[in-house]
Amino acid sequence: MEFQFYMEKLISSAEFRDFKKENPSAFLCSGFFTVDKKPGAGAENQQHLDYFIPKLNKMVSFKLNQNPIEVVPVENFGYANNEKINPVSDNLGLNFDEIEGFVKDKMYEENINKKIEKLIWSLQNRDGANFLIGTVFISGLGMIKVSYNIDEKKLTDFEKKSFFDFVKVLKK
Repeated sequence: MEFQFYMEKLISSAEFRDFKKENPSAFLCSGFFTVDKKPGAGAENQQHLDYFIPKLNKMVSFKLNQNPIEVVPVENFGYANNEKINPVSDNLGLNFDEIEGFVKDKMYEENINKKIEKLIWSLQNRDGANFLIGTVFISGLGMIKVSYNIDEKKLTDFEKKSFFDFVKVLKK
């Protein structure tokens, strides 16, 4: 799926047009996407695009998998910790299927012969570059942490973890 598809869906909605009319200085600052690969689980897929309103120091999230699109205030975001909220480009040549292909290629290189079950992506701007930060859940209770630099079109981080890496085993 193409990122621009989600942007077009958002921009064409009455909810977004009303929001931009009231908040013309608001800008895209992040996104959240889940892709469930298990058979029959596609209804659980989510797409959120988040906008920051500088003059109000507030953020709202547009839930695109709702009809009509739901607008939700965001609590506890980086600005509350005096972190700068950076804009994310709203015109990205981003194809989620293509990035999943990069992840599969890297899995093959790393001899990870598991099946992808779910992908969770966070769209962010880090140090002036647009990134997708991802968690890929794989069969066998594994997961892969990935970072994809959208501007350079490449994976920058790739680390496999096991569920057992997160469980502290206590001996009796």
